[in-house]
Amino acid sequence: MTFFNSTVPPLRRKQKNLDFQDLQGLWRIHLQIGNTTLYSTFYTRIDQACIFWGLISAAIFFTAHFFPLSWNIQAALWSALTLIGTAVMVVWTRFWVKVEQVSWVLYCWVILMLVGLVLTDLGIFLGWGNVLMRLCPLWLGLSAFGYFLTGLGVRSRAILLAGIVHLLCIFLLPYFCGWEFLIAGGVMVISLLILAEFQWDMRSPISYDALTLEQKQFNQQQHQLRRMIV
Repeated sequence: MTFFNSTVPPLRRKQKNLDFQDLQGLWRIHLQIGNTTLYSTFYTRIDQACIFWGLISAAIFFTAHFFPLSWNIQAALWSALTLIGTAVMVVWTRFWVKVEQVSWVLYCWVILMLVGLVLTDLGIFLGWGNVLMRLCPLWLGLSAFGYFLTGLGVRSRAILLAGIVHLLCIFLLPYFCGWEFLIAGGVMVISLLILAEFQWDMRSPISYDALTLEQKQFNQQQHQLRRMIV
């Protein structure tokens, strides 16, 4: 048995026969004019967390690039937004990670966000030049580490690739002086939105100990339906 599920591509169109844990808090979007469907998709709680963090990342990094706000004001605003984002992420994803037996991945993301937040605020309020000059590599590195842990936890090549892209971006930043925040923010936002918009690969279904017998049977039926479609 291989570590990754090589029977599916790293990214593909979203599956419609979702497991019980994926259906909780699901957002469905269907735009239609007459008989013509303009856009139809859905977003699980994991997808929603990716989109929310994408919006937060866009607000933080694009503001830092385009608007001349003082660092102290930005630190206060983005600290509050990061804490809100972390809390929302925990609330939205804790059931899914519990069922998938990867709660440790969520804890790691919380720790990474708090470490980044503390280092950033100390760098700004205490005037730590070395930190201020490396804010983009700092957050890219923390994100890459989080993606690597997540990719290994759920055995996803797509998520590991996102981590590799973040690392590569760190090495490319010195060649784009003055554009660091825009580029770093762009990489973070695009990666999150891609993961939210597509179905990424992960390990084969496991024995979901956190679910009831009926919920386990429902997941087995959904798995069989997905195999028939494939």
